[in-house]
Amino acid sequence: MKRLLVAFGLAICTFLSIVWFQVRIANASLPATQVHPLPPTLERWQDPSASGDYFSEIKPSKIGYLIWSEFPIAVYVQRPGMPVWASASARRFQQWVDAVLPAIQEWNPYLPMVVVDRPEKADIAIWRSRPPLQVTPAGPYARAALVSYEIYQKRSSKRPGGILSHKYTMFISPDLSWPYIQAAARHELGHALGIWGHSRVETDALYFSQVRNPPAISPRDINTLKRIYQQPTQLGWPIASGSR
Repeated sequence: MKRLLVAFGLAICTFLSIVWFQVRIANASLPATQVHPLPPTLERWQDPSASGDYFSEIKPSKIGYLIWSEFPIAVYVQRPGMPVWASASARRFQQWVDAVLPAIQEWNPYLPMVVVDRPEKADIAIWRSRPPLQVTPAGPYARAALVSYEIYQKRSSKRPGGILSHKYTMFISPDLSWPYIQAAARHELGHALGIWGHSRVETDALYFSQVRNPPAISPRDINTLKRIYQQPTQLGWPIASGSR
């Protein structure tokens, strides 16, 4: 993959806020903003409860909504470097993995994903690591999870200039208990699948703050995701072959 760094963003989730960073690039080399066909998995989704969505809370980036157009989405989950029977730390590491993997399966019916064995193959890489401390006027505090994205030029055999694509790096703290590891993975994956914003309703997986009883993915989460995938973006479209 030929890397063309355009922008990156950061979602800080304890779960509290979203911070954006942008790097300028000549717009002449970028594809036009267009709408992709709705993925069949979302096209089939219907909400019989008509529970609404929180699409108004989702803000597009400078290149449009953060939408995937090629499936399955490749996800890497960090694994322990030694057999689980070798040490207590390896067993704790595996327990972290066992909490993260179900969150992938929960989102999979709505946007197909596949777990890969190496981070360089991944569109989304999930690491067992404490996110950097968040510095505030009141002092630093620990974060449970953090996800960031970058935009780059992805090589394509069908497109001489490649396509504009994105990838995510996710950190989930090893200090959380099992339910909260899974909740953090569920929440951050929602961001990485395109919900770059937060709900204000605590029964949604993308609620802005951690709650005592973490909710499952709600119809409102999927309704919001479906609306996002009906929006225009520059992601997934070909870049002019002469660009660098």
